[in-house]
Amino acid sequence: MSVHMIYYKDGAKRMRPVLSRPEYLALRNSGEQIANVAAAREGDGTAKRRLLQMNYSCLPNEDGTLRGAKVASGAVGMDIDWTPSPLPPVGEEQIAARKEEWLKKVPELVLAKKEELGLLMLERSASKGYHLVFRRRPELTQEENLRWASEVLGVAYDAGAKDITRVFFTTTASAEDLLFLDDGIFDPSPRSPEGEGGHHQDVASSQAKAVENTTSHAQDVESTAAHAQASKSTAALTHSAPSLIGRAGGESGSSFLLSFKGIPYSSIIAEWWRRTGGEPAEGERNDKLHKLAANLRAICDNSEAWLLEIMPRYGLSEQEMRSIVHSACKEPTKGSKMMTSIVDALAPLSSSGGDTDPMSFDDVELQDNRSPLGGLKGGSLRSLPLGLKESLAGVPAAMHMPVLCGVLPIAAAYADGVEVEYCDGQRQHLGLMSIIRGEQASGKSVVKNAVDVWKRQLDEEDALARRREEEWKERKKSRKANEKAPDDPHVLIRMVPVTVSCSTLLKRFKNAAGHTLYSFGEELDTLRKTNGAGSWSSKYDIYRLSFDRGEWGQDYNSDAAESGVVKVAYNWTMLGTDGALHKCFKQDNIENGLSSRILVAEMPDSSFSKMPKFGRRSPEDEARIQEAVTRLRSYSGFIDTPRLRKAIERWVEEKRVEAAKDIDHVKDVYRKRAAVIGFRCGVIHHLLCGGPSLTPPVGGRTSSPAETIKGKQEEKRLSPQRGERGEGLSTIKFALMMAEYALQQQIAAFGEALQSQYVDASSECQRYGTNHSVFDQLPPTFTLDDLRALKRGFCGESALRKIISRWCRDKWIEKTDKTHWRKVEINNS
Repeated sequence: MSVHMIYYKDGAKRMRPVLSRPEYLALRNSGEQIANVAAAREGDGTAKRRLLQMNYSCLPNEDGTLRGAKVASGAVGMDIDWTPSPLPPVGEEQIAARKEEWLKKVPELVLAKKEELGLLMLERSASKGYHLVFRRRPELTQEENLRWASEVLGVAYDAGAKDITRVFFTTTASAEDLLFLDDGIFDPSPRSPEGEGGHHQDVASSQAKAVENTTSHAQDVESTAAHAQASKSTAALTHSAPSLIGRAGGESGSSFLLSFKGIPYSSIIAEWWRRTGGEPAEGERNDKLHKLAANLRAICDNSEAWLLEIMPRYGLSEQEMRSIVHSACKEPTKGSKMMTSIVDALAPLSSSGGDTDPMSFDDVELQDNRSPLGGLKGGSLRSLPLGLKESLAGVPAAMHMPVLCGVLPIAAAYADGVEVEYCDGQRQHLGLMSIIRGEQASGKSVVKNAVDVWKRQLDEEDALARRREEEWKERKKSRKANEKAPDDPHVLIRMVPVTVSCSTLLKRFKNAAGHTLYSFGEELDTLRKTNGAGSWSSKYDIYRLSFDRGEWGQDYNSDAAESGVVKVAYNWTMLGTDGALHKCFKQDNIENGLSSRILVAEMPDSSFSKMPKFGRRSPEDEARIQEAVTRLRSYSGFIDTPRLRKAIERWVEEKRVEAAKDIDHVKDVYRKRAAVIGFRCGVIHHLLCGGPSLTPPVGGRTSSPAETIKGKQEEKRLSPQRGERGEGLSTIKFALMMAEYALQQQIAAFGEALQSQYVDASSECQRYGTNHSVFDQLPPTFTLDDLRALKRGFCGESALRKIISRWCRDKWIEKTDKTHWRKVEINNS
């Protein structure tokens, strides 16, 4: 093998081979690696040192260590860094221009010579130089190979990186970073000792021994990579320890399929371990592997050879593995309910085509704001954290977003002890409200089914509280005329119907002890009908205030009515038709602020479509959701998320620029709270990933709040470490995706009504897109008349001058004379 990953054991660098392209790409594209690359490019030296390290030029020593290795591999790793030329001009702008030109030139040079060079890999480095790997010319030493390649390319190599033991800090597997990869880099061909004084030995056997050594220490690698992570997830198996997968491991030469119904066997095996108590420790390997093989054969045609290709080894010899597999296949064939359940759970999240295309989060650009899946590319829903992933088990992909939006408010209600800081420096709690809209019989019940699982713990606790309250009412009713009424039990009831009266709701708030109440409504129209003009108006106030835990109350002279002032902590999910939505949010109340506080999701269009197929959510999936609930309830206190804040701040600024260029008041209004919604969804994702610690408390809410997390020292602890599942790039991408989705859905649902507040009736639905904005349509030098013509007469003189003033303030334009302005170059970064 010409690719070896570096890991640490007993303070020494060790090497293990990377066996296949899928494994190599998975290592480079883990959420932790992507986050560290991004941080390193922003100048974070600590993040750079956490990057994945690879060696391409040598094979490990017999004990698996790197230091002092003498045996060269069949490839040579070459480092090319840009160095400013001492020749004039030497100004900063000229240097930057030269560097940019050089960065564009090198890939062209290398790829043009790839055949002559025997190119195996080309990547952009974290410091904006390049690393390349080419086939070794065996008659030349390492340094002679580097000089030869340098002459072929006409580019100097890093003279400090000429030893075969040199490691490279790896970047991601994106098209921008990994520019070329040839499968020949994974060929297990024999190599020669490096230099004249090298150790002349059978390199093929040395390599085999190295593979055996690294496999036998696989659990140590996993422990090092995960930093004592308490439980290994599917992602940890597929990203952190791919060496545990069977000998095929995705090799292109395998005669057996390495996936079942589009699901990699590695993912199926990882899910099996998760459901059966985790990976085997030494002493139970034979027993656990036997049970795995006995169940896995149900989806491998009962083939021993096929099982041997995909089964993990955990350090067992080939003879032992053959014996285990043979014994498992000798038992009577009876299928496996567990395997069927696992495949059913994973299939909707990984199958392709039709209504079950996977949704992913690597690109937050939505091509169609009416579609919950439009334009999202890359990644997989299998990367979702505990609880959210299981909520989508058996759900067609087109309905993933409505289900996610339906469960996020109750997830936020469970994490009601958490306080976070937003981009503006203000502290917030996790207030969320969502409306799932769709036509009749559009499948909105799929959201109810998921929410029903999430609210079980609240239902069970509330059932006891309601029983106590009913007993109190009975005692109060049956008391004698002169008998004192029993004391109010002041019970905590958190699940309230959406039709609750304002007086009862006030009582629930007073007894909530700081907890968030939650409501689920199956019909938005029912809510609208049961709330009269006055009550509905009051409910609007309550809903608006609940977004930021504002104060609300009422004061009556009568003892029969509830009086008081409370902090409003109230999350809810409602289902409804488009008609009911438009009746609730009319033109006369669209500006009261509630519409911008709501996370809207739209069910897929079911007109003349076939009946959707739903899978079953297994008992194991439901147990995982309850585990997620327990985890969320265990957190309290302030949790800092600096990376997430920075990403959301950048997103909302980009939307401000877009809205300003378009003079789009609707986007400008909705972008602000869409960012808040996305941020809070990201915090939930962060907590479900493990949040501020790798092993959050288990059980119910702790009696005393968890230690407040703040300051630079704690920020460092919150930064993603190798194997850590904290505030990483997956959380940031999820938050940005939710912010973008919230914005597009708010514009689609409420934009026309809000727009009519700004334009006349003939133009009320007209808004300019980003690519045809008012600013872009203006000539390089323009007058007020040019702007007035583009605004089609609906914008007054004062508004036009305000637009000009803002553009001048943002340095988009500059005044040339009394009546003319000139565009200047805009930097949106």
